[in-house]
Amino acid sequence: MSRARVAFYGDDFTGSVDALLQFARRGWTGRLFTGLPDAETLRRAADEVDVVGVAGISRSLAPTEMDDELRPVFAAFADLEPQLVQYKACSTADSAPHVGSLGRVVELAREVFGDRAVPMLFAQPDFGRYTLFGQHFAAERGIVYRLDRQPTMSQHPSTPMTEADLAVHVGRQTELPIGAVPLVEFDALAARLQAAPEAGLVLDTLTDEHLVTIGEALVALPAPVFAIGSGGLSHGVAAAAPGEAPAVPTSTAAHGPVLVVSGSRSAQTRRQADAAADAGWLVRPLPLGGPVPAAVISEVVGSLRSDRGVVLTSDDADTATSDERPVLEAIAEAAASVISTIARDGASRRVIVCGGDTSSRVTRLLAVESLSIAANPWGNVVLLRADAEDPAIDGLELLLKGGQVGADSLFIDVAALGS
Repeated sequence: MSRARVAFYGDDFTGSVDALLQFARRGWTGRLFTGLPDAETLRRAADEVDVVGVAGISRSLAPTEMDDELRPVFAAFADLEPQLVQYKACSTADSAPHVGSLGRVVELAREVFGDRAVPMLFAQPDFGRYTLFGQHFAAERGIVYRLDRQPTMSQHPSTPMTEADLAVHVGRQTELPIGAVPLVEFDALAARLQAAPEAGLVLDTLTDEHLVTIGEALVALPAPVFAIGSGGLSHGVAAAAPGEAPAVPTSTAAHGPVLVVSGSRSAQTRRQADAAADAGWLVRPLPLGGPVPAAVISEVVGSLRSDRGVVLTSDDADTATSDERPVLEAIAEAAASVISTIARDGASRRVIVCGGDTSSRVTRLLAVESLSIAANPWGNVVLLRADAEDPAIDGLELLLKGGQVGADSLFIDVAALGS
């Protein structure tokens, strides 16, 4: 057995970072890889830290593609023999039968880790996500909505939510039986999970105390336990057995202008871009038609050198110029190209990437090997240190932001850190 008590795979990079943060906040040491490393590297990390993670892209993959992505990771995790293997899913259960299928995850996990019921916890109270009697709720701008009525998720471009009952939602993605355990049945939760005839069980949660109850139940089960869950699951497991690592810093010594590249088309990210524009930042569409024009690079470099932040957005970009490639691929390549150029120029060392799927692809295109937490200034906002062979990328500070994450002033607030 390795030292690592938990191994997790994140279905996108922003979610993977959130899981790493939840463990770190409760004294657990960890390391997050941007892809599955070789067996020796993974084992060495697992012998040094409490939790190892692999940041992935399965949320944007078809079921057959998920097989290729997940089977090697699950097999590698099984060799580590941790107490818990977590499939880190979004707290809004982003998934569908044709993309990011959580039902397929249940099927694959049972092939590798045994046919015990898979606990599924999507709630994350500190992020405004709750589950009650199997019905999921998500806050947006201070209002808590049933998931299928939340303004963003009900209109999600790839996985629009039409069902708030999570057992029904996941059940549509597999032929295996999916059930739920409401709060009123939590008195003997470990025993319920151990003896469950269902293939997967959605767990209720309204408070952080409920998270700890679930964490205690999971660590009481015979290893290995496989579970699907948000950062709320990571929180519950770590809080059930806190570690002794030092507190996460709230800032770093880095300062200077911030570069933002966005693949997110959420209304909240647009509000953040608008707030930056109002504060005097340069805000432009991200060019998607082939190589980023030299004139755009010149404008971005000039702005950053004059200590003026820059935001390159995709919600107003011309998606018709993506050369018949998938738009997400075009966005990621353009964003990575700009970041690489700016990093080599030295015009900025702090970069924000918006959009979970975009963050996943951009980080890999930059050849970042692993990520560690540099600072957690507030809430679920995390500054990461990139580890890479390329000296221009190594040490770069990255904030990988989900579309709905952060206040309107997020970009401005991050730029002020360490100044």
